[in-house]
Amino acid sequence: MASTTHFVISCEHGGNRIPTQYRHLFHGSEVLLYSHRGYDRGALRMARDLAQLLHASLFVSTTSRLLIDLNRSIGHPQLFSDVTKNTSATIRREILVRYYLPYRNQVERTIAEVINRKNSQVIHISSHSFTPVLDGEVRHADIGLLYDPSRLGERDLCYRWQACLKAKAPDLTIRRNYPYAGKADGLTAYLRRQFPAEVYLGIELEINQKHVANGRQHWQALRHLVLQTLHDVVG
Repeated sequence: MASTTHFVISCEHGGNRIPTQYRHLFHGSEVLLYSHRGYDRGALRMARDLAQLLHASLFVSTTSRLLIDLNRSIGHPQLFSDVTKNTSATIRREILVRYYLPYRNQVERTIAEVINRKNSQVIHISSHSFTPVLDGEVRHADIGLLYDPSRLGERDLCYRWQACLKAKAPDLTIRRNYPYAGKADGLTAYLRRQFPAEVYLGIELEINQKHVANGRQHWQALRHLVLQTLHDVVG
């Protein structure tokens, strides 16, 4: 077993920025950039708080997922959005090379460097948020913890984190592998294929965006709860 643990925090959907050279593609679609489809509201703030608490390596992107989705694998049908998927192959390749590959490669390279140190383990937390209602269906959760159930370290961490959250905030609904399955396509799923379970734990933290919109003090208190409980669990 690894004797030391290093934390990596990432945020793939931290902003809705569109680089100048591609803004013409979004003419008439600006409203999308400020919706849940454009970015994960609150995820960037949560990621920065986590990195500060854990003295962790931090990787963030503030380029909109509508340009290219950094949490999707190459070849995934949603890698490019409805706005960009019909652009020329040259433009798509340019976007991939400029924005997707540098981010993904940097995260993977950092994790590999840490793991290659003797007795080192990585706990990677990918910060996300989700819209309270999707396609007319209400999402019944305040916080979601996503992981691969077949990887015992991830499962144990999420069980303990969920229990700690419930104990400190019994009025909140804390769910595992909701509103998405932890094994679904994403950066953590990709990295699990690169690194063994005993040295890499990949967790996606999903927070309901209603808490981000519910006032500064409420949002700050929820972030504090997430940080406090994670600290209690990992020590």
